[in-house]
Order: sequence, then structure tokens, then C-alpha cells
Amino acid sequence: MSTERPGDALSGGGPGDEPDPSQVPGRAGAGRRAGRGRLAPGSLLVATPALVDPHFHRTVVYVVAHGADGTAGLVINRRTETAVHNVLPAWSGRVARPQAVFAGGPVQTTGAMCLGVCRQGVNPVEVAGTVPISGPVVLVDLDGEPERIGRDLTGVRIFAGHAGWSPGQLAEEIAGGAWHVLPGRPADVLAGPRVDLWFQVLRRQGFPLAWQAYVPADVHEN
Repeated sequence: MSTERPGDALSGGGPGDEPDPSQVPGRAGAGRRAGRGRLAPGSLLVATPALVDPHFHRTVVYVVAHGADGTAGLVINRRTETAVHNVLPAWSGRVARPQAVFAGGPVQTTGAMCLGVCRQGVNPVEVAGTVPISGPVVLVDLDGEPERIGRDLTGVRIFAGHAGWSPGQLAEEIAGGAWHVLPGRPADVLAGPRVDLWFQVLRRQGFPLAWQAYVPADVHEN
């Protein structure tokens, strides 16, 4: 498995360079079908029940970059059966449970990316071998030294592949009701093995959005 250095997934542009989908003419009604928030690094894209694409059905995507060149993120709730110690053994002691590689998305699935959460009191800007994303969450350079980088982190999670959208593409999907844009929390990145993150993130929202957490995975069960 090859590794990508932080920032390789998307370069250029800054947060907010892509037009807000709520401002797309004729899309106001569609926008109200999905929860709306500011799309920026550190926010979550939570698939609505209407999104049935098998790549993204009931997924939670952590946005790592957003700008004029498009948007890149990592699906943080799809664990694979591949153990980290089988592919990147040097990092296995730093990986949060479950200690498995996660399926980050359908783009460049042979490449690996890594998210980490800094320990309380650690300034993310000062942690060598990482790139700050939002708050204590950082992208970790897997070519760096695990012992040196890991001492400043509470844990890391490793992903095969990532999700990506070209300029304007994600805005169209949000306006069409495919995604909720919601604030992320550092704990989301390292959610434990028994956590249904899709359910948890929706459930902590106010009603009526929280009701969507109870929509069955197969709508025909309703």
C-alpha cells in the first residue's frame, strides 16, 4: 500500500472558495431537504437516506480540504478487515481501536492517508510530520517516524483511498439533498468499534433532523 503525503489529495484554494449551495439559483427548496452548515475542513458530510450510491450509503465523510480545486474527504465509518499491522506495522501501536484500515473512499484506493488527534495542550501547528486540519485534528505523514509523531497524538486512524469532488460537484449534490453538512468533533475521527457513527452524528442534531437517525438502512423495511 502506497502512502500519500498530507495535502497530496487536494492542492490550492482555501475554505469557502466554492459557492455556497444554498445560494445556487433555484436550489433553495432542495437545500432545505438537507441539514445546512458551513463546508470547510473539519466539517462532516453525512449521507442522507436519499443517497443510495453504495460507495456512500450511510457514510460520514470528514472534510480534509475544500477550495477552488474541489473538495477532498475521508469516509470515517467504514472499517475494513485489513489489520494495520499487516500493511503498516510501524504504525500499529499508534492506531486507535479498532486497529484496522478504514475505507476512506473510492479514489486512489491503493494509497493511504492518516488522521490523528493531538493530545490536550499540544499545539497542532508545532507537531512535526503533520498538517493541521481543524482544532486538534491533523493529517499525519505516514512516511514520518511513528514514535516521534505519535507521542503528541491520542491516536491515529489510517485510510485506504479517499473521497473527492471536482469544483461545483459537491455543491450540486448538497443542493440535491444527498448530504447534510454538519460540524465535526475530534472524537468522530477516532470513534470506537461499537459506535454507529452515522446514527450518532444525526442523533445529536436537533429535531427534526435527528429523526433521520432512525431511518432503516433498507427503506423497504419501513
